[in-house]
Amino acid sequence: MAAKNADPALDGLTSTSAVAVWLAWTYVVATAMWVMESLYDGLVSQVNGILATQKPHTLQWYATMAQAFQYGISLPADTDVYAVVPPADLSVLVVNYAAAVETAGQVRIKVATLSAGVLAPLSSPELTAFSTYMNRVKDAGVLLTCTSGNPDTLQLKVTVYYDPLVLNATGERIDGTENTPVLDGINTFLDNLPFNGVFMLNSLIASGQAISGVQIFEVQTAQGTFTGGPTVNILTATPNIYTPDAGYMTLDETYFNTYVTYVPYQG
Repeated sequence: MAAKNADPALDGLTSTSAVAVWLAWTYVVATAMWVMESLYDGLVSQVNGILATQKPHTLQWYATMAQAFQYGISLPADTDVYAVVPPADLSVLVVNYAAAVETAGQVRIKVATLSAGVLAPLSSPELTAFSTYMNRVKDAGVLLTCTSGNPDTLQLKVTVYYDPLVLNATGERIDGTENTPVLDGINTFLDNLPFNGVFMLNSLIASGQAISGVQIFEVQTAQGTFTGGPTVNILTATPNIYTPDAGYMTLDETYFNTYVTYVPYQG
């Protein structure tokens, strides 16, 4: 009624009867529009369903499907969707992190789980079940390799020029609030890297120099390695980056504590 009253062209429609002709036509037109919208929505849903069964999937799709894996739950036949999503027991979602990369003519799925809040590889039974699941949901003809390894190791030799008003000669905070601020800062930096993200030496240096009490964070050695793989000298790489083979990496704290040097900054 308000819309009709706002249009001067409809001023002639003055009847307020519930069975007025103009109200009947309003109802007919509104119903027709609703039916058309419903039919259109149904068509869009049907077309999207057809496309989903025919279009090639992206690497991101594979990573998303990897995280949907439910350990110990049977996948219904002829579908890539579990019967209960999300599962009632969230502990079956053992793949917490996943990345898909294409290499040597095949797709490699890297995955990791969380164990006590720390990234860790899937167990052997979990990886076997996960590989079976991915080979069922993948596109036909696509070669898949599923891996879940121990974290890559970062070895750092650094010289820390510190503010003697904040840190002491062993890198501890003078106020007693933190014993290993530099070590903790490096570990936090590595923890915040995206899964399968690139480790950038310049970003680490910037992060190190942002630690309270650190004036200059100078890196003498930076090496990355993974189980069974070569050691990569990140300092001499062009550019100074490293992509963790396992998708994530941790600091070799023994190596770091052996080779870190603290020098008071007098600038």
